[in-house]
Amino acid sequence: MPPATPRSNPFQSFWMAGYECTDQLNCFGNRVDFLPLTGHLQLIDQDYQDLQQYNLTTVREGIRWSQIEKVPYQYDWSTVRDMMAAGRRHGIQQLWDICHFGYPDDLTPLHPLFARRFAAVCRAFVQFYRDEQPEGELIVTPINEVSFMSWLGGDVRGTSPYCVGQGWEVKRGLMRAYIEGVAAMREVDPGVRILTTEPLINIVPKPGAKRAERQRMAEYTSHQFQSVDMLAGRLCPELGGRPEYLDMLGFNFYYDNQWELDPHHRIPWNDQPVHPQWKPLRHLLAMAHKRYGCPIVLTETSHPGVDRPVWMDMIGRECAAALQMGIPLWGVCLYPILDRPDWDFLDREWHRSGLWDAVLRPDAPPLRVLHEPYARALLAAQQQVQSATVRKPALAEAFS
Repeated sequence: MPPATPRSNPFQSFWMAGYECTDQLNCFGNRVDFLPLTGHLQLIDQDYQDLQQYNLTTVREGIRWSQIEKVPYQYDWSTVRDMMAAGRRHGIQQLWDICHFGYPDDLTPLHPLFARRFAAVCRAFVQFYRDEQPEGELIVTPINEVSFMSWLGGDVRGTSPYCVGQGWEVKRGLMRAYIEGVAAMREVDPGVRILTTEPLINIVPKPGAKRAERQRMAEYTSHQFQSVDMLAGRLCPELGGRPEYLDMLGFNFYYDNQWELDPHHRIPWNDQPVHPQWKPLRHLLAMAHKRYGCPIVLTETSHPGVDRPVWMDMIGRECAAALQMGIPLWGVCLYPILDRPDWDFLDREWHRSGLWDAVLRPDAPPLRVLHEPYARALLAAQQQVQSATVRKPALAEAFS
């Protein structure tokens, strides 16, 4: 199969939906598995039908590595096969995460066989996928949010391997696996498209900080790019990264992605007038694009609770502005599209961050209830981005 045209836009829709598919070990050492917990596995046909009215025909899904590889090198693809069939029935384009925070029970990123096992599951997935679906482009995120997982599992004991002070080693372990996984997938299918998904952050100095402190915060902010630099071979070239592994750069952006350090203080995003230390999303996207020169996707964004529509208004404005600036923004993914529980307190806290809320009921998957203010804000944001594209015809391909 010939490789895809470099930098061609493969997405069926600009606006996308993301289904929370984490299967990690939480801070208490308990395995979570969100696809059945949110009811998406059971109600996938309904979920895909519900997307149509909002022109969300591209979705992020996950294979749930811990669930499909219960025994080393033995894979059960039955659930993934069913999900793929649902996508075909409803005309939905599926983007696939191989590792969305979860690893098999016998692995951590510090295990000596982690990269080998990950490359093997990547290779097996592409072989399986092409047996099921020989045509069309396959878009894969090998490992979701390496930077975040390195911190969560390597520095604050929030997940496996439950370390403190080992964030860099966890990041190297994850990126070694990531790079070997990309190589393995492209051995099977040279046309596989790679979509990175990293947090987009901004760490700011306190007002009146001296030059050394400002430089330290700028350095900390730049650390968000270490994983992608490794993938490109710019950092730790011994891991095997290569420039051609950079394809599409996905960034995840939430209300708490900008903060002061020492002590930690979140920068408010919706102050009027705008907080002087809040950096608009358009400028963060421009910073990332300038660094790599690759197409950009906003791979996760949402807000919990009543501020969902206000956040969506801001996202629409910022994405329209980014397109007007000439940034090749190829898509925006609403993540999660369905409400989800908290990783650590499954029985107590649901985040109310989806386009659809979840109403829990006994002995049945959660009922979906549309959050209408969010839905109205989404339609307005779609129109705003469409208008920005029309005003700048050279960017029409980025929206199509």
